[in-house]
Amino acid sequence: MNDSSPAPTVGVLLAGGAGTRLGLGPKALLPFRGRTLVEVLAKTLLDGGCSKVVVVLGAGAEDVRGATELDKYLVVDNPEWATGMASSFRTGIAAATHGHNVMVTLVDQPGVTPAVVARLLAAHQAGRVTAAGYPEAAFDGGHTTKLRRGHPLIIDVTLRAEVAESAVGDAGARRFLKAHPGLVDVIDCSDLADGADVDTKDKLHLLSG
Repeated sequence: MNDSSPAPTVGVLLAGGAGTRLGLGPKALLPFRGRTLVEVLAKTLLDGGCSKVVVVLGAGAEDVRGATELDKYLVVDNPEWATGMASSFRTGIAAATHGHNVMVTLVDQPGVTPAVVARLLAAHQAGRVTAAGYPEAAFDGGHTTKLRRGHPLIIDVTLRAEVAESAVGDAGARRFLKAHPGLVDVIDCSDLADGADVDTKDKLHLLSG
């Protein structure tokens, strides 16, 4: 790779949550398209163009490993998963290949597709953060043209350490992004996905079809 080539991007899939509000065990193991959410989304990151994928497990990690085929990916455990998403976020970034950008996404977003991943990778500019954007209406109801920042989220290699250090509690990059809005490019992905999370039982329909 010469100096003018863009840095490769490692996908980081955060799959450590217990799914407490759903009450169905770790979200990673929810059935989706004949497999599990964690398997489908890890493959999505790879198929979309990430150079490799890091899968961060937490709640029920042993069960997830035993019930899935994740041999193509680097699977790491976050023993501090119960402290909030930030610890899994930092674990994933630390495990990603040194000198690479990272694309962070969440295991409870089944709508993310390889096309979303590819669009963000193509749009990313060195030294910046690139985020998928979805209409506010998809989250709050109604009609709007305003985009809300969501996942996946590409963090440039030059920002990795600072973003990871800023993560606390149940937030990943949120504090950094709020402090540095001028570094963030929000890319409209509303024609490809809706950015919805499967975090409550009324959202389980997102796993069908």
